[in-house]
Amino acid sequence: MKAAIRQRAAELGFDDCRITTAAPPASAEKFADWIAQKSHGEMAWLERNAEKRVDPQKILPGAKSVVCLAISYATSDKKLAAAQDSALNTQHFSGIIARYAQFADYHDVLAEKLKTLTKFADELGGANCKSLWYVDTGPILERDFAQRAGIGFVGKHTNVISRRLGNWIFLAEILTTLELEPDAPEKNHCGSCSRCISACPTNAITAPFQLDARKCISYLTIELKGSIPVELRPLIGNRIYGCDDCLAVCPWNKFAREGNLMKPHTRTDLAVPDLLELLRLDDAGFKSHFAGTPMLRTKRRGFLRNVCVALGNVGDKTALPDLEQAAHDQEPLIAEHARWAMQQILS
Repeated sequence: MKAAIRQRAAELGFDDCRITTAAPPASAEKFADWIAQKSHGEMAWLERNAEKRVDPQKILPGAKSVVCLAISYATSDKKLAAAQDSALNTQHFSGIIARYAQFADYHDVLAEKLKTLTKFADELGGANCKSLWYVDTGPILERDFAQRAGIGFVGKHTNVISRRLGNWIFLAEILTTLELEPDAPEKNHCGSCSRCISACPTNAITAPFQLDARKCISYLTIELKGSIPVELRPLIGNRIYGCDDCLAVCPWNKFAREGNLMKPHTRTDLAVPDLLELLRLDDAGFKSHFAGTPMLRTKRRGFLRNVCVALGNVGDKTALPDLEQAAHDQEPLIAEHARWAMQQILS
């Protein structure tokens, strides 16, 4: 059954498929400490579902195995450079969007494939078999299971690194009552490397394998719903949705390759977006421009907040008319950050 599941996963386009048991993850205590220290910021669901995250039996009673999957979202550096060169020839102020968001929403892209593989597992197990799938959506410590299954190892930046795929990967899981032979866990291969720690613009990686989400640019530009702390705004630079700095410097990326599942869903128009064009989006324009992408998560208010911060960091006086209009936006969050950006430019 294990071989059949792995073969079917490969046929469906998954870049890796490994198996581990449904035993609680060894890092449960560390996760509880991280929550107790409030390092998760405003991500209340992490605390709300903490008990389930450390015990798969509370998600799927009778679970015996976890099928762990990796999906590459690496892109060709040559293609990315060409898109950036083309865009920079025609625009003045550009923003940076995290690489994973330069695709159609991975939740939607992967859902049907995961449903198909989950159904396949249930059919293998017979009438009494039950399985549940997740792709970054369920109360499960997916990185811990991925390492225990041998997908990769959790790096010092707290993300999973695959020796076959680098760290540009999505993770997905299928919890199942099937009892499958587990694969060998992966060992850590960071060695003495600390590039990711040095690369973090806000020092959010407070120590190897320790992240304070409250300082992380991905958290600040996506998860945080209110005002971005003033002292952190200059450190964000022109990043308007997420941050790849710690991922981009990982030397294991020399093994990264484009994945079959995500490649057809690339949004090349998001490689180097024009900040002033984005600032002019009304609510309907925002929804239309980012339809089908993860970017909708921030809503217009959060996204234009980020755009204002980016303009405050990289803009000049030619951006002031658009910022002046944004400073009178009916959304107070946008108006506040637009005024800050104007002050930055004028100071």
